[in-house]
Amino acid sequence: MLEAAIRVADRGGVEAITMRRVAQELGVEAMSLYHHVPNKDAILDGVVDMVFAAIKLPGVECDDWRDAIRGRASSARAVLSQHSWALGLMDSRRNPGPATLRHHDAILGVLREAGFTLPMAAHAVSLIDSYVGGFALQEANLPVTTPDDVEEVAGGILEHLPDDLPYLREMIVDHALRPGYDHTSEFGYGLDLILDALEARRR
Repeated sequence: MLEAAIRVADRGGVEAITMRRVAQELGVEAMSLYHHVPNKDAILDGVVDMVFAAIKLPGVECDDWRDAIRGRASSARAVLSQHSWALGLMDSRRNPGPATLRHHDAILGVLREAGFTLPMAAHAVSLIDSYVGGFALQEANLPVTTPDDVEEVAGGILEHLPDDLPYLREMIVDHALRPGYDHTSEFGYGLDLILDALEARRR
């Protein structure tokens, strides 16, 4: 049932998750769902837990805490790119499931075992999650997904760009339209800046 709800949301967003549509996805009557869940909120709690379960957990035994958090952040970005509707939903639920709780505990475990104080671990989690969520949201709304898309969109902007915007022109011509430029690599660059800054504070 939760997998069906996720398929519904992948097609129509979180607002598409209704008892009726989930039942249709399963080929059953909506009333039959109430034998398994009390209401729609229980389904929403369940799908959030499934999304968290799909994100790779960091291991506290990792030699470098940054490698562990980097792997988890990359996994979260990949999962959220498939289920961008979950971005707002994940922070709105009040009844976290077992996978959600394990996930948060694992992240805190990596940071605490690396020597972060409790307040610093809280700051780190907030900062990293804000970055991953914000980047995933931006990617979900960008009008580009391939280098050809970048060339088309950037070229279109350049075509109508006024002459009194020299820095934007420079960015488009000498960066965005440069052969080999990959806008998706910005995620790793920004994440490394955050992790390096946190490491400096940790020390």
